[in-house]
Amino acid sequence: MNNHLSYKGYTGTVEYTAEDDILFGKVIGIRGLISYEGESISSIKKCFVDAIDDYLEMCKQEGLEPQKPVIEVENMPQSA
Repeated sequence: MNNHLSYKGYTGTVEYTAEDDILFGKVIGIRGLISYEGESISSIKKCFVDAIDDYLEMCKQEGLEPQKPVIEVENMPQSA
């Protein structure tokens, strides 16, 4: 089972909480926190992609260089 998503060079986790019946995750390999959640596989994939796109757009608007991930998870299929 693959518990990771990948998009534009960023890797995110996918976890499940039974208490809330929700999928959630965060981008790994950067110093900041980018998190996302969804109620289905397709929903969390979309939220992950949206979170990365929002982060990159925010960096662009503020004139900041986006953090580049310092790790790569091998053999991960691209989610988008």
